[in-house]
Amino acid sequence: MRITGTGSTAGAAPVAPASSTAEAAAPVASAAPVRAPTLQSAALQPAMTAMQGLPEIDQAKVDALREALARGEVRFDAERLAGLIERYHGVGR
Repeated sequence: MRITGTGSTAGAAPVAPASSTAEAAAPVASAAPVRAPTLQSAALQPAMTAMQGLPEIDQAKVDALREALARGEVRFDAERLAGLIERYHGVGR
C-alpha cells in the first residue's frame, strides 16, 4: 500500500472542524514537574550493587573481536547462539 499526499479522498471519513466550546477553551492547569523515582528501594539495591561490581566495557577487546570475526579467524555459529538464547529465556517452556 502506498500513501501519497495526492489522490482521491472518496470514502474517507469527514473531518470535523475544531469546536470552540468552553471545554476546548478551558485553561490547562499547570502541573508540578514529574520527578524520576529514586533507585533507593530495597528491591533495587542488590541489583545496583551487582551492576556496580561489573567491569567497564573494554572497547579495544570489542574491536579486536569484531575484526577477527570479519577476517574469519573466529568461528561464529548463529544457530547455536539462537539455541542458547532460547534456552536462557525459556522459550518452549
